[in-house]
Amino acid sequence: MKKLFAEFFGTFWLVFGGCGSAIFAAGIPDLGIGFAGVSLAFGLTVLTMAYAVGHISGGHFNPAVSFGLWAGGRFSAKDLAPYIVAQCIGAIAAAGVLYFIWTGKAENAIDATKAGAFATNGYGAFSPQGYSIEAAFFAEFVLTMFFLIIILGATDKFANGKFAGITIGLGLTLIHLISIPITNTSVNPARSLSQAVITLGEPLSQVWLFWVAPIAGAVFGGFIYRSLLEKKND
Repeated sequence: MKKLFAEFFGTFWLVFGGCGSAIFAAGIPDLGIGFAGVSLAFGLTVLTMAYAVGHISGGHFNPAVSFGLWAGGRFSAKDLAPYIVAQCIGAIAAAGVLYFIWTGKAENAIDATKAGAFATNGYGAFSPQGYSIEAAFFAEFVLTMFFLIIILGATDKFANGKFAGITIGLGLTLIHLISIPITNTSVNPARSLSQAVITLGEPLSQVWLFWVAPIAGAVFGGFIYRSLLEKKND
């Protein structure tokens, strides 16, 4: 149960910190943190929770990461479902808290007809810069694949594990710097689901892509690392 609580709190913090920065701080005229600030915020959530609770659960905070670690031989299939449930509950709980805070300002309202509403992910008309479904899928697939290669490499027994959290956090920052204009960056199905559940409408109907592409990319990344990159002998 401690592992599941760690995944709950870690995913809660990722959504609260990352999506919260996008909702509250990104667009303030002259003072807003913009894409770069949101990218850094997502990276910092993973970095901080990797050191806070990563030693308890492994610090997945993301269903795609759990699948990728399974594909890479680092995680048991029997633990996939409990981890993913804990991650999704944590993400949705964070989205609920964000919504409660958001509604504390009288004029705030979620417009589900606009791209990126309440930090949702999307493609086509719901992509921040109008990227197609094919472009969105490929971006999410490739970026999640490399995210798993980063994670598996940074946590390899031959790597310097003390710096794994920093490497992974900066990797996620870079991923956001690349892809916020494309999909508003998912690479995390729980993060996408949580915001779509609050927003409803078209963002919820598009959330399937942000499950399928990241998980497929993560599994591919896991197999690549295990088959082509992992050092087998001491």
